Amino acid sequence: MVHRMLRTAVLAAMIGLPMAGNAADPLVLYTSQPTTDAQQTVDAFQKAHPDIEVEWVRDGTTKLMGKLRAELEAGVVKPDVLLIADTVSMESLKRDGHLQPYLSEHRDAYDSSLYESGGYYYSTKLITTGIVYNTRAAERPASWQDLTGDAYAGQVTMPSPLYSGAALIHLATLTDAPALGWDYYRALSANDASAQGGNGGVLKAVASGTKAYGVVVDFLPIRESAKGAPVEFVFPEEGVSAVTEPVAIMAGAEHPDAAQAFVDFVLSREGQALVRSQGYLPARDDVAAPEGFPPREEIELLPLDAERALDNAEAFKQRFSEIFGS
Repeated sequence: MVHRMLRTAVLAAMIGLPMAGNAADPLVLYTSQPTTDAQQTVDAFQKAHPDIEVEWVRDGTTKLMGKLRAELEAGVVKPDVLLIADTVSMESLKRDGHLQPYLSEHRDAYDSSLYESGGYYYSTKLITTGIVYNTRAAERPASWQDLTGDAYAGQVTMPSPLYSGAALIHLATLTDAPALGWDYYRALSANDASAQGGNGGVLKAVASGTKAYGVVVDFLPIRESAKGAPVEFVFPEEGVSAVTEPVAIMAGAEHPDAAQAFVDFVLSREGQALVRSQGYLPARDDVAAPEGFPPREEIELLPLDAERALDNAEAFKQRFSEIFGS
């Protein structure tokens, strides 16, 4: 036991991030889940697989990807499995040969758009971006186009894709939608919409009444509305973008069988029920949406071309900066 505790402590000190698990040779997970969610995921997996111990490292996707890239450049593969925010990051790793395919038996329970066709990564939830409004606001928006109307002038705030990964994916998704495109962002700018910071700042501004309307990820206002905050969330009629928290196995995984078991667990009905209990929209077709969400079939999900988003990320940021003067 002393040896195991020492090994975990040394590894944690080396990477400078929180870890869990104390097996002599555990499965290693890198995740960008919030700490509480990550602990719940690991605990549920270990309950289902008591023979597999897990060490986990948690940080934001951008920092975690930077750490992982540095390790890979040094010829070191520490994680066996990844559970991070977005498919664009996974597509980057796949393109560079750092992921291995796995055809999970659970993939048939998912829409084919929610996993990589060769099995390199699988979406585990849908964190959509839509519209939040203050319940005291004069208008009740139903569509993205509503935010460009005269009644919304100067009253819309949104996260910046220069800061938020979800906002960058939202930008890539909407600019690829024929009914929206870059003209939509130009119309928002012309209507004095503001873009800065992340989703938390948007919710705070709308809940406080500083702004009447905002563009934000779904679970934040849905949770706060249930607590009595004066906010409501709208799934716009044109459809929503989504980050999908995909799971993938590293090409150099030391524990591929355990990694496959982890992938299968998070994709299983049990794993997706955990997603639902955490207040997120499950990616699996046969697991219902949590309280506060409409039925899955009523949510229109706009497609994301992960390869296009990866290839054009910097160009998208530059063009957005030119439009909004940021």
